[in-house]
Amino acid sequence: MDPRNLPANWPYRSAAQMVRVERIDWWVVDTGPRDAPALLLLHGLGASGHSFRRTIPGLAKHYRLIVPDLPGHGCTRTKDRDRLGLSPIAEDLCWLCDAMGVQPGAVIGHSAGGAIALQMALNTSIPRVVGINAALDHFEGVTGVLFPLIARGLAAFPLTAPVAARLWASPARVSQLLDSTGSVIDAAGKAQYTTLVQDTEHVAGALDMMAQWRLDPLILNLPRLRKPALLLAGKGDKAVPPAVSESAAHAMPQVELRMMEGGHLLHEVAPDGLSALLADWLAGHGLGTPPATRA
Repeated sequence: MDPRNLPANWPYRSAAQMVRVERIDWWVVDTGPRDAPALLLLHGLGASGHSFRRTIPGLAKHYRLIVPDLPGHGCTRTKDRDRLGLSPIAEDLCWLCDAMGVQPGAVIGHSAGGAIALQMALNTSIPRVVGINAALDHFEGVTGVLFPLIARGLAAFPLTAPVAARLWASPARVSQLLDSTGSVIDAAGKAQYTTLVQDTEHVAGALDMMAQWRLDPLILNLPRLRKPALLLAGKGDKAVPPAVSESAAHAMPQVELRMMEGGHLLHEVAPDGLSALLADWLAGHGLGTPPATRA
């Protein structure tokens, strides 16, 4: 999506900038005190940085927030369409942080963004990681065989993204899809997702990411992640069942698992976007001061 086509009221549009790194034009919200500890916030498949619209205000009081649209999503465009899998995106995000002169004190990711956050923590010196309903599961049974094949076929078929946009982009269909995750977000949030799904480049990016998604190396290496980690799991999540986070937590040596009321879009439903919970956990692990003790 061309940033010029974003609605005037798009969340944090005025705080965003385009950052060119190699063959990717990143659309990045950069907000909060420049001398504060930095946090990298990563959205999930099919979303954009807008999904942290409720999280940003609370965290930006005390942290510098870097909130990019992932490659192929939202307003971030890439010329390397074969680098939309888990490991390449994690690597490209590290290069983005380097280009911006930012060393994140933590990475916070939702759904697929949670998997990317964990991959970054495994491969770099990033000291803390948070996954919100992190997508750490395989597709099982027949679906496990068919889904990757279908996604690859769809991504390779040039008419797919326009057709998908026409099929899915009505407000009613988007609302139904979002509600099916176990979370009911507000009308403004649903309108923002509708804007995204109506953009064929965004849809194509999501399809390419699905086609290239590989979780095996990350899951096998979770026992190596000897850094503080927090996994938040919605008890009513219909997209990534809470058992997925429970299973991952069993493999991770320094993890705290919190089961929460709600569905897949926990941070988009909570009035403060989970910012108080996140700030408390970060402060408890050496990054910042707990909100209750701040002046």
